[in-house]
Amino acid sequence: MNPSSVLLLPGWQNSGPGHWQTEWERLHGYQRVQQHDWMRPLRGDWTARLEEVVADAPGPVVLAAHSLGCILVAWWAAHTHHAHKVRGALLVAPGDVERPDLATQIRGWAPIALQALPFPAVLVGSHNDPYCSFERAGALAADWGARLVDGGALGHINAESGLGAWPQGQALLLQLLAPGLEQEQQKEQG
Repeated sequence: MNPSSVLLLPGWQNSGPGHWQTEWERLHGYQRVQQHDWMRPLRGDWTARLEEVVADAPGPVVLAAHSLGCILVAWWAAHTHHAHKVRGALLVAPGDVERPDLATQIRGWAPIALQALPFPAVLVGSHNDPYCSFERAGALAADWGARLVDGGALGHINAESGLGAWPQGQALLLQLLAPGLEQEQQKEQG
């Protein structure tokens, strides 16, 4: 798969220097989906932008989402006609926008879409994430039909976590790129 087929979906305020998404873009040539306004994210605008990028992709894509990007993936997947183009999604440290403190900061993103995703997904949660408890991350993984990976105590799994290029996350992404994964997951769910 071409590196430009891996779409990086940052969360609120984008992913800056030292963030694993920025490192992956630099090291591997993955494509960051640029949003119109990183500081005042509008769910409709972000969804339309993701729809445009996936629809225009020449072949299948893999999504690598962080924080609000995870919430975007679930919402987009519930409304798109292009989900068949997604081979898989790596969902890292989803932001719980239904929590009152986050709902006031990031308006218009609740409710979170809770349907099973129509493509294989892996969700990485952290035990000390200030924006989503590990229990809530586990519940989202179950709702979305994603495999839950216990990231340990990595905070919000961002630049402050000191992960650099985060090789463990890259290994999870490569598993999603592996041929035959989709059939294996379907057998497990069947």
